[in-house]
Parts: sequence; structure tokens; C-alpha cells
Amino acid sequence: MLKIAYHPIYKHPLPEGHRFPMMKYELLPQQLVHEGTVQKEAFFEPTLPNLDLILAVHKKEYVDDLLQLTLEPKEARKIGFPLSKELVERELRIANGTILGSEFALQNGISFNIAGGTHHAYTNRGEAFCLLNDQAIAAQYLLDTYRFKKILIVDLDVHQGNGTAEIFQNISTVFTFSVHGKSNYPFKKEISDLDIALEDNTTDLDYLNCINYHLPKLIDKVKPDFIFYLAGVDILETDKLGKLSCTIDGCKKRDEIVLSLCYKNQIPVQVSMGGGYSPNIKTIIEAHANTYRMANSIFN
Repeated sequence: MLKIAYHPIYKHPLPEGHRFPMMKYELLPQQLVHEGTVQKEAFFEPTLPNLDLILAVHKKEYVDDLLQLTLEPKEARKIGFPLSKELVERELRIANGTILGSEFALQNGISFNIAGGTHHAYTNRGEAFCLLNDQAIAAQYLLDTYRFKKILIVDLDVHQGNGTAEIFQNISTVFTFSVHGKSNYPFKKEISDLDIALEDNTTDLDYLNCINYHLPKLIDKVKPDFIFYLAGVDILETDKLGKLSCTIDGCKKRDEIVLSLCYKNQIPVQVSMGGGYSPNIKTIIEAHANTYRMANSIFN
């Protein structure tokens, strides 16, 4: 059975260019229910989290500036969205969706956040549409609550997880693994525990060979108690913000590799959706829906 954190679309007025990618947060759940991949009962709308869980990762001064809407204009511009109370509350709920989902995954093997994957949020700042780092917050929650020896974050968004790398740069209990486009944003990369930077126009064959080579070895080496998987679909050739050349089928095969390894090794996994900016919304929905379909076939 899947459990999915659901977040109603951000309703505060957005610039025209931001509205299109936000549509997937409404359309993806509708598609999954319509086709019978999941039932309506699988979705839950997260509450606001205990702020102490946020402050375990993010600096208090930064969180206070978000809550009070007092970020310096220069810092607010880096986020890319107009800063508002509604936006901050949505980010808090996204973070709690990943926290609650990680608890569910401990009992049932897997959970999803229909949003999340906010991996560009640092300890003390946000950027690139990311205010709070949901998977980092949930990883720290699991470390503090269950005293896990090791957590593995598998970031397969086309953009490097720079915020996640910075947050855990000196924390040995979290291993950060990022496979991303070499020439993609962020142009100044942070240092993950393992970074694989792919050349422009990398195709399915090379991409999947990379995942197949590195991930099983990492799991054997790290022996994680829990995996966080960022399943961005901006690796597609059609993506406006990505520079790789993967197909829908290749993206689906990637999900099969990751989720099958989690299942085979009996490692609970929480999945956040990450980026997807193809011009046709149907492409984005199909690629994201494939991740759920694959999880449904493997874990049920």
C-alpha cells in the first residue's frame, strides 16, 4: 500500500511563468486515482510541523525571517517565488509530509510526497524555488528519533542537490549521492559524498549504466537504515531546464532500479518528486506517474 503526502496547489498569485509547473501537484493525484494506481484514501494532507524539527536543520535566524517575511530582498529573489505567508506555510507542510511519510515507510516499506525534493535549500538560505529542505529535515528527524547509523539520500534530479550536500557536509551518518547534469544549475556545485556529473545529451544507456553501477555498490558500502529518493523527471530530453537526453522509458527504468534495490535489500524508502519542466504537462504527469506505478508493482 502506498501513502502519499498531498499538497493543494499554491493559490497565492504567481507570475505567469510559475503557474504551469505548479499544475502537476493537482493533476498527478487526479491521474493516479483515475487510472486506479492508488485509491483516494492513500493521500493525506500534512499538518504544520513542530518548528523544532525544522530548526534541527535550518538556522533560527533564517526560519524567523521566513515566518516573519523579513528576508532581505536579495535573498528573497534567489528563491524565485514571491515570498508570502501562504508560500512559507506550504513549504512547512511539505516538510512535514516528508517527515510523516518517513514514519509510514518505516512500517510499510515506502511512502511518497507529491511535492518535496526541495534540495536547493541550505541551512541558512533558500534558492531555486526551495525554502526548506524536506528530505534533509526528515533525515535529521529519523537520526534524532531512531538513532540510525546511516541514511542514504539518492538525488537523481537533473540539478545537483547543493543544499542537501551543504547541510550534511560534516555529518557522517548521512551519505549524499547526487547524479546530475554537469553544466546545469547550480553552476557552483557543493560537494556531496558522491557526485556524478553527466555530460550534456547523456542518453538512457549511459544514464542507466551509471545508476546500475554506482547504486548497488553504495548500498553494500553504506548499509543504510533508510533511503530518501529524489525522483526528478527533469532528466528528460524534453525538459526546458535540463540538458540530458533521457526518454520516458529510461526515466521509468531508473525508478525500477532504485525501488527494486530498496525492496530487495528491505530498506524503507521515502520518495519526493523533484523537478519536471517539459513543455507538455502530459509528459510531466506521465513521467511522475510512472514512479508511482513502478512502486505499486514492486511493493504490493
